[in-house]
Amino acid sequence: MTKYGEQRDSPAVTAAASSSTATKRFWTPGRFVAILCIVNLINYVDRGVIASNGVNGSSRTCDAKGLCSAGTGIQGEFKLSNFQDGLLSSAFMVGLLVASPIFAALSKRFTPFKLIGVGLTVWTLAAVGCGFSYNFWMIAVFRMFVGVGEASFISLAAPYIDDSAPAARKNLWLGLFYMCIPAGVALGYVFGGYVGNHLGWRWAFYIEAIAMAFFVVLSFCIKPPQLKGFAAKESKKPSTSIETVALTHAEASQIKTVSPKSQNLVVVFGKDMKALFSEKVFIVNVLGYITYNFVIGAYSYWGPKAGFGIYQMKNADMIFGGLTIICGIIGTLGGSYVLDRINATLPNTFKLLAASTLFGAAFCFAAFCMKNMYAFIGLFAVGEILIFAPQAPVNFVCLHCVRPNLRPLSMASSTVLIHILGDVPSSPLYGKMQDRLKNWRTSTLIITSILFLAAIIWGIGIFMNSVDRSNEKSDDEVEEEEKLETKADNNSVPV
Repeated sequence: MTKYGEQRDSPAVTAAASSSTATKRFWTPGRFVAILCIVNLINYVDRGVIASNGVNGSSRTCDAKGLCSAGTGIQGEFKLSNFQDGLLSSAFMVGLLVASPIFAALSKRFTPFKLIGVGLTVWTLAAVGCGFSYNFWMIAVFRMFVGVGEASFISLAAPYIDDSAPAARKNLWLGLFYMCIPAGVALGYVFGGYVGNHLGWRWAFYIEAIAMAFFVVLSFCIKPPQLKGFAAKESKKPSTSIETVALTHAEASQIKTVSPKSQNLVVVFGKDMKALFSEKVFIVNVLGYITYNFVIGAYSYWGPKAGFGIYQMKNADMIFGGLTIICGIIGTLGGSYVLDRINATLPNTFKLLAASTLFGAAFCFAAFCMKNMYAFIGLFAVGEILIFAPQAPVNFVCLHCVRPNLRPLSMASSTVLIHILGDVPSSPLYGKMQDRLKNWRTSTLIITSILFLAAIIWGIGIFMNSVDRSNEKSDDEVEEEEKLETKADNNSVPV
């Protein structure tokens, strides 16, 4: 018999609570981040697939005697010039650029992780569409929608990792996430080359869509941790979120924020954009990132073809894929580890960015000057390790030079700028330059020299007065706390 006022839980409530606890134990921060890493890997496998010789193929060629060989892959089947071929990469970026800021803005109105699920659904359907394409314009449109789908993930995944990771290993966890960029592109080279040569280029898109479909379902089934700086969208329900690192009272208070539902979304977006671009550290970091990505974009799309053209590599997809996956993993994790060891302040991050890019550019430039293929591979491997070291640090700056509620917009704006001014123009411009020069070595040396400019720009960041703002409160949060304090004071006044 219970006393008056006490409430005994029913068996159904007890069972639900036990199930919630078991779910919470299973979806630890480490497992949650592992899911994000696998999705990121599949995203970049797709980028490697479209650039691989097995899928991208080659155009129809004729010798001096007039004997012509049929083209292969997408370029051969649709009879594309190098410029049109480069535009396929740019079509993907158009979708990415348009959708990234939209998803960042919507994250203040809707649950960010559900937006990721919507984006991955679009990605999966568009990948299937690429496999069914029958001309240049059709595959270009579907590539654009693949970019739309990826935009949600790029804008919103990194803040979740930044909040879930232990403070002492924050950069390492970010490094694991960004390690999937070179690893994914490299696997895409190998996967696209193998599937394209054995099953046909269309099957490469079908298979990657099947792999992503599982994570589309999963994204709507799990409940992620609450992002710092964002209001909970389901506050009426009991919390069953993934367990996160314990927060102090002061840190927990920063999770509360004003819901922008009562404000015009366009007005809120404009206000946030003004605040973001008033951050000089963000601007310098992104300028260096744009220059860096201009070269990386050209490397990732044209690398296998340049390797074949300069050194007549029989298995260019496999060689470039193997180099990129090994050096990318070592470089990305190495850069993250070093940054955690030297104390991850913003000035220290800029030192790492400038130094690794400078020396990486020197090794890559020297590599493409080599006549011997094995000398090229040795020097290029060292250069790639150094060039991939900035992957996590540069995004660490994007996340920590702004307040928590601006992190999705910071990531989205960075993504838009590094692509629209970086690898979107670099792929077709490299193709146009190669069409004119008809010399793969000269074209690649010209594009590699731009990395020296990226090192100089990041070097400027070392001398700036930069402050880590990741734990600061937004103006709306401060205003809301003042209102709550005023209300509490009024309620405490005796009648």
